[in-house]
Amino acid sequence: QVIKVYSEDDTSRALEVPSDITARDVCQLLILKNHYVDDHSWTLFEQLTHAGLGRAIEDHELVMEVQSNWVMEEETKLYFRKNYAKYEFFKNPLSFFPDHMISFPSETSAALSHSGILQMFLSSSTYPEIHGYLHAKEQGKKSWKKLYFLLRRSGLYFSTKGTSKEPRHLQFFCEFSNSDMYMSLTGKKTSGAPTNYGFCFKPNKSGGTRDLKQLCADDEQSRTCWMTAIRLLKYGMQLYQNYMQPYQGRSGCSPLNITPMRSISENSLVAMDFSGHRSRIIENPTEALSVAVEEGLAWRRRGCLRLNSHGSPIAMSNMGMSIHRSQSWFHHKISREEAQRLILQHGLVDGVFLVRDSQSNPKTFVLSLSHGLKIKHFQIVPLEDDGKLFYTLDDGHTRFTDLIQLVEFYQLNKGVLPCKLKHYCARIAL
Repeated sequence: QVIKVYSEDDTSRALEVPSDITARDVCQLLILKNHYVDDHSWTLFEQLTHAGLGRAIEDHELVMEVQSNWVMEEETKLYFRKNYAKYEFFKNPLSFFPDHMISFPSETSAALSHSGILQMFLSSSTYPEIHGYLHAKEQGKKSWKKLYFLLRRSGLYFSTKGTSKEPRHLQFFCEFSNSDMYMSLTGKKTSGAPTNYGFCFKPNKSGGTRDLKQLCADDEQSRTCWMTAIRLLKYGMQLYQNYMQPYQGRSGCSPLNITPMRSISENSLVAMDFSGHRSRIIENPTEALSVAVEEGLAWRRRGCLRLNSHGSPIAMSNMGMSIHRSQSWFHHKISREEAQRLILQHGLVDGVFLVRDSQSNPKTFVLSLSHGLKIKHFQIVPLEDDGKLFYTLDDGHTRFTDLIQLVEFYQLNKGVLPCKLKHYCARIAL
């Protein structure tokens, strides 16, 4: 079988694969062919272009089975990209399931631990109830109606009478074994939804997008909660096995409580000062940090002269204006909406970021960052002082000679940001 896989810049690659290949196997194949680092966040993504819908294909799903559900009139593509949020709920379930949206069986303690919530979701006998308001698109109509929904092991229901949970007031909406869940990528544009936080269910063997069951949440936290709970309900233990697979064979290593081990050589490293006649060990951690920063700045100053193509030195101040363009995290001339779409595709995990040109002010740049399931934008302002150009995020309190230095600093220090820069959004080429 031959499949075609696209990357963010719409380059594509045709792969000859066996008929029983899984999504994870396809990712592994592309990682090897392109010499990428496997950090277990690579994902195969299915995108329905005309309908503006997309979903991350689960690692265990058979790719040929996914393609067999495609219909001729809908342009559907497979994309290869990173998705940092794929298994994030296994690491931090409490932030995915807010108290006001989740109810536990009466015999369960209200204050469940980190692993307790997961065990309930993965258990076949018990399942927490997810509840809250969602907007639903009425079948065959353009109108949307706000209803109170409940997610139970038997499926998704809505109440015909306010927030009543009585069986006579509950009406069945959807079950998940014969349908796939998609996220709306175009917000309100395509479906006329009341908010930008849409998702839907598409029957596997249907005639395209006309049989969609469309829903829409009021905010990203609510949508993430519903979609994560439905994934867990549909795949259960299989998701946990997918998550654990990269860790298999590592003795006693459980991803739920991983602590990075320092090597013996790392533990034997000490901070040294070589500025005097004799070298000395720096005992004070604060002094060690300031020396490291000063050494980094000195290294940059020493590298300020580069040779141009004719072999003569050019000042780094000229290069500083464009040196960032070679970086994977820099996106030249993209809009705020495009930046948000890219970050959303990579997963709304704390610390996912990119740097872009500002559209409102041509001389400035913008750092777009995911934190708390929201995307925030911070302006990077250029400052001139004593004939030298600097960049700052905090009105000049912390200054950087170029954007690379700025990004490296905030990868190590939170500073004025809500969190450190952790994962950058890159346009992957195949």
